[in-house]
Amino acid sequence: MRAAPDSTAVRTALWRALHVRLDPPPHVFADELGLRLADPGERWRDRDDMDPATAGRYRAGMVARARFVEDLVTERAADGVAQYVILGAGLDTFAQRRPEVAARMRVFEVDQPGPQAWKRRRLAELGLGVPDWLRLVPVDFEAGASWPDELAAAGFATDRPAVVASTGVSMYLSKEANAATLRRIAGFAPGSTFAMTFMLPAELLDEGDRARHRATASKAKSAGTPFVSSFSPTELLAMAREAGFRAVTHVSGDELNDRYFAGRADGLRITKGEEFLVATT
Repeated sequence: MRAAPDSTAVRTALWRALHVRLDPPPHVFADELGLRLADPGERWRDRDDMDPATAGRYRAGMVARARFVEDLVTERAADGVAQYVILGAGLDTFAQRRPEVAARMRVFEVDQPGPQAWKRRRLAELGLGVPDWLRLVPVDFEAGASWPDELAAAGFATDRPAVVASTGVSMYLSKEANAATLRRIAGFAPGSTFAMTFMLPAELLDEGDRARHRATASKAKSAGTPFVSSFSPTELLAMAREAGFRAVTHVSGDELNDRYFAGRADGLRITKGEEFLVATT
């Protein structure tokens, strides 16, 4: 069992922090707490994957998807939704950074037992602890544990609506596993919202984005976390409808660029390749 966050979780936290340290304001998403949790050492900006010349679009993608989810959670919380589930939480810091929203909800972070125990220790070491509104939900997937069962055992109210987020996860799962997740969440209480990112197939990308996709996939494979699945928007929307969702929407990378990066003088924009499905019950 891994006793530390995987490389993708650490890289995501560092890219979020790099956006604040390197890119001029306005910042799309401000999170340096993940950097403190990861504790990568003083020379973390010398890492190959932090090179400003090559990592800008990936960094932009990380902050755009985080901002999109938090905007959605804030909107749903204002509507009275009081449960937020983060699947594959990694080094997510919403519960610590956004207490004005999180304290009105119950936040459930679902992750593997080893990385989650590590995170609990780091929160204690930083003097943050686990706030009353946060539930850390360890799920041993390798042992066949059921995340919905563990979620319910942690206090999740199955008869009340929730926002469920899964970012940077679907590409590591088989299409069958993704379909099973869709069916599970489609059975949540009416008024629930599911936001998940998905990887576009290489054939739907232009030449430049396709090359970046191949490079990212190669690095993921070398790190022991190969990409397993990708979806066209049409395919995934159909899967979500078949799973039982009442309404489904595709949010493209172009839409995220228009929403969060329009008019920036530094030209920061995301690479096309990872997009959003938003589905409601």
